[in-house]
Amino acid sequence: QVHLAESGGGLVQAGGSLRLSCAASRRTFSNYAMGWFRQAPGKEREFVAAISWSGSSTDYADSVKGRFTISRDNAKNAVHLQMNSLKPEDTAVYYCAANPLLGTIASSQYWGQGTQVTVSS
Repeated sequence: QVHLAESGGGLVQAGGSLRLSCAASRRTFSNYAMGWFRQAPGKEREFVAAISWSGSSTDYADSVKGRFTISRDNAKNAVHLQMNSLKPEDTAVYYCAANPLLGTIASSQYWGQGTQVTVSS
């Protein structure tokens, strides 16, 4: 079992930055690929970014490339999402996910409870 807890969400003006964090409970955290997803009101959950267990591979949605950066610290069982140049359309609840394989991160078994990000125009 992997328990995930997101933090770092909040209200920010357009053009601003936020850094989301996801803390994982399991000591074998380094065996899991990690991902960030988001869900806006009335929309389906969508992929944002993912990182392999080693941190050597990353993947981003086209909508956030060049603005968001995913990173991980296996020593601290944590993954982060640095979000810069935020836009109102980035407003959503952001979730982290853990999965053994990067390629199937969207089918993750383990999900956090989410953290709200609101970007005002």
